[in-house]
Amino acid sequence: MTFRAAALTSADIGRARSLLPAAFSRPIKDRMRSWIGWTVFAGLVVYCLIRFDFSPMRIWDGLHELGLITGLMFPPSTGGNFDLFLWGILETLGMAFLGTLIGSIVAFPISFLAAKNVIPGWIVHFGARRVFDVLRGVDVMIWALIFVRAIGLGPLAGIMAIAISDTGTLAKLFSEAIENIERDQMDGIKAAGANRAKTVRFGVVPQVLPVMLSFALYMFESNTRSATILGIVGAGGIGLLLADRIRTHVWDQACMIIIMILVTVYAIDFLSKKLRERLIGSGSNNPLK
Repeated sequence: MTFRAAALTSADIGRARSLLPAAFSRPIKDRMRSWIGWTVFAGLVVYCLIRFDFSPMRIWDGLHELGLITGLMFPPSTGGNFDLFLWGILETLGMAFLGTLIGSIVAFPISFLAAKNVIPGWIVHFGARRVFDVLRGVDVMIWALIFVRAIGLGPLAGIMAIAISDTGTLAKLFSEAIENIERDQMDGIKAAGANRAKTVRFGVVPQVLPVMLSFALYMFESNTRSATILGIVGAGGIGLLLADRIRTHVWDQACMIIIMILVTVYAIDFLSKKLRERLIGSGSNNPLK
């Protein structure tokens, strides 16, 4: 049955509705699922708002208090502690660098265990990936608390926390990079009579090494930001000085520390981006663009 748009009558629409009811309305089951889903979503939002005492008045009071604190921050001042602040920044950079370096070195060999095109056994892949999930699934701040308790206060706890977290993250990224390589180079080396170790050495590593270095640089950039707050839990670095100034309400010095952190992070971001572009280019094949 066909109808011309200009000749349609209400009777024609009624007959079409009786023949194809699904074309005019959603089935009741679909509508019920949609209503239930939106009701549950709205109920969850309302519950969270009530549970966390979310109210416009509380936000307004908080903004007022934030304005007072911001006023106390300016003008920023070192309070005669510029050398101490500079040392804290350098210590934070050292924590990020050593933590990233250790994590990258450990992640490099174990990432091959999770690559399906290198190790054929699925049990090995599954076990390796679950270990990676455990290492990267725990936040670096939690690792810092654990290592502060285990080895004491100071930057060593921060270095170990970053290294453990980076091992899981980089091992996962490295293994995925290995799985995405071109197989032609591996097949050519195998055809030349190379064993598995030489195939990996000459067929896999040259392809993935620039990408691995790029990932490591990106993690160093990210860890520079993360390391600034590890001092709050006693893991050393500039974060320890910032937490101390905030606790004692020395807001002008806290503002100076924040400015120094922002400048340092910006410089590391800029340099890291340039190095990554030199390693793997800035085109569409750049996975970090």
